[in-house]
Amino acid sequence: MWHPLSVSPVVEAWSAYRTSTARQWKSRDLVRAKGSSAVSVVLPARNEQETVGEIVRTIRRHLVERLPLVDEVIVVDSRSCDATARVAGEAGARVVDQDQLTRGLPRLEGKGDALWAGLAAARGDIVAFIDADLREFQPHFVTGLLGPLLTDPSVVYVKGFYHRPLESSADTERDGGGRVTELMARPLLNLCWPELAGFVQPLAGEYAGRRDVLEQLPFVSGYGVELAMLIDLLETVGLDALAQVDLGERHHRHQSTEALGRMSAQILYTAWSRLHRQGIVPDPEPPSGALTQFRRGGAQALPGLDREVVVHDVAVSERPPLAQLRVVS
Repeated sequence: MWHPLSVSPVVEAWSAYRTSTARQWKSRDLVRAKGSSAVSVVLPARNEQETVGEIVRTIRRHLVERLPLVDEVIVVDSRSCDATARVAGEAGARVVDQDQLTRGLPRLEGKGDALWAGLAAARGDIVAFIDADLREFQPHFVTGLLGPLLTDPSVVYVKGFYHRPLESSADTERDGGGRVTELMARPLLNLCWPELAGFVQPLAGEYAGRRDVLEQLPFVSGYGVELAMLIDLLETVGLDALAQVDLGERHHRHQSTEALGRMSAQILYTAWSRLHRQGIVPDPEPPSGALTQFRRGGAQALPGLDREVVVHDVAVSERPPLAQLRVVS
């Protein structure tokens, strides 16, 4: 008999059926399975000159030139202040400008807007998204995401998961990364969307989907984009059309605790809009879109607190589904 504190039978069955490992998908097999389909890889990038070039070169060397699996590698320059665009272009990517692609539309901030622009620029039937800050990047980060999509027509979206070491001067905690996932996203999904509880890394920046499905989704402008995408996909195509793949280990730059707090607030703001859409909360937006944080010291430290009060706007907007804009145009 199922106990309420055991894993849900739905989640357990889905995890067993729809979880794979990247190593089981071989590039040559995927080229054959690909047929006439086109594959795009999109990297949203803001100030990632240190890592974006090597990621692009690795994809092109292994999956474009040696084997014709990927048809285009796109880097979306998201208002970078460094040489991200130049480095990506020299490595062989097609570099597109976020603001050029969204010209004539309201200006939005955040990663989600860059992803939306990348989808608009991509030509592939299948589009894979890869974060541009990854270190020690390997081709299986792409082939693992493509495997279920190219071999099973019932799968429309694949999410990556991995170990995320948190490295410090003292030691390395193998799964210490993903703090926003454990402290905010996972509790939120388990409480409000328990069917999605089987996703190991719901906020992972590595995922792929079929264009015709991705174009039906709105894109949240900020850090809530990955959470919103999962919730919207659950409503649109159902759990069985979603899959996840173990990509091994992920190395990347870690954010400060203060930055993680802002990310968490945007995720909560995003979840609120979905809860409203489902009739669970009455108002479309939370009572406040501001996050007050305390920063020790600083020129503006308040007497008695020894801390500066910093207020951030964590409200998020959304780009409408691309399919809607194409119908209007």
